[in-house]
Amino acid sequence: MNEPKRLRRPSAGGYARGDETRRKIIEAAISLFGQLGFEGASTRDIAARAGVNAPALQYYFENKEGLYRACAESIADESWQALEPAVLRARAVLERNGDTPELIDAFIDILRAVADRTFVKRSEPDQRLFFAREQGGGEPEIGSQVLRERVREPLNEVNVELLARITGKKADDPLTVVRMFSLYGQFLVFHIARGSTLTTLGWNEIDAKKADFLKTSCCEQTRVLLEHWSRLRDA
Repeated sequence: MNEPKRLRRPSAGGYARGDETRRKIIEAAISLFGQLGFEGASTRDIAARAGVNAPALQYYFENKEGLYRACAESIADESWQALEPAVLRARAVLERNGDTPELIDAFIDILRAVADRTFVKRSEPDQRLFFAREQGGGEPEIGSQVLRERVREPLNEVNVELLARITGKKADDPLTVVRMFSLYGQFLVFHIARGSTLTTLGWNEIDAKKADFLKTSCCEQTRVLLEHWSRLRDA
């Protein structure tokens, strides 16, 4: 896919107003793309939700796919801003050849950062639905490409390296990768399959208290598994 051309931006004193308009369009689009999917969400409805006229979408994003890309970039930037501190701490542990307890703590530090990002209570737009549709396939590939390059690949890279040190397996060993995804799957199910998990638990929502409960449970389980795998490494 060709790199989109540089779009027009407001001049001089119009930057603040233009950035606010752009933000409103992206928020409206994330919400409607999440609820209706790329095909189901019309540019007319997105413009109406954002409170702008339809030509504004073309002015800022060129076309519908350009808007979808901007939505993915916005989510990726916000996600990485939340995750980067834990990733940098983990890389520092790896660079100084930290011992097993430090490696385990670093892995759980990242896990908790991802959980914090997953369970944070949000108003519109609902990024959870956007993410679920993107993961389910059928949406423009550019969204997955942006999220993969800016968030998933750097996150996975440090996670498998931590697991490799902890378990004694190679970072590219399929078992290492499966273990990584299984550990994150503990709480991602509450993010992707929120309706069924809430029903089973008898909860109406995941508030701050319930989120802390889920994070604590998942982190405790993760520590047990990581310590067990480290003992197998040393056996």
